Amino acid sequence: MDRATALAIVREYVKNENLVHHMLAVEAAMRFYARKLGEDEALWGLAGLLHDFDWEIHPTLEEHPQAGAPMLRERGVPEVIVRAILSHADHTGVRRESTMEKALYACDEITGLITATALVRPSKSIHDVKVKSVKKKWKDLRFAAGANRDEIAEATEDFGMDLWEHTGNVIEAMQGIAEDLGLEGAAA
Repeated sequence: MDRATALAIVREYVKNENLVHHMLAVEAAMRFYARKLGEDEALWGLAGLLHDFDWEIHPTLEEHPQAGAPMLRERGVPEVIVRAILSHADHTGVRRESTMEKALYACDEITGLITATALVRPSKSIHDVKVKSVKKKWKDLRFAAGANRDEIAEATEDFGMDLWEHTGNVIEAMQGIAEDLGLEGAAA
């Protein structure tokens, strides 16, 4: 499967541009780590891009992502990607075993916190987000309340990364696709 086909699946099922931006952010972070770890960048990127493709049609824990897995298989998505997607949700019972599975889980929630941090900057630019900015927002549990800090910290540790180094890596990955994320910012 190529990226264009995966993106077509995303566009078929996802109408909310913020959700598309989230999946693009996770894709960028996954590609960053694949490069860093000498893994298959295309494969890891596809896992990030497709991980929430069914959220709008299956918006409950009873359905997402497990009801989407057969849909992906029917479209020829490799089983290694389907398994990674299933493992990114604790309630599926699919244990995260591979490095790619652990990376997907670690990159998922943190992108939301980083995006929220960018959006409260006067510039609304990911280029103005630094690790210290996210650290400051981390302490305010009312800020981006949907970003589960315990889950982010556990996922990062399970991936074998320091939380703040990981945060910096994901910021860097997201900065590389700022325009695609709608986080290029306002002109000064």
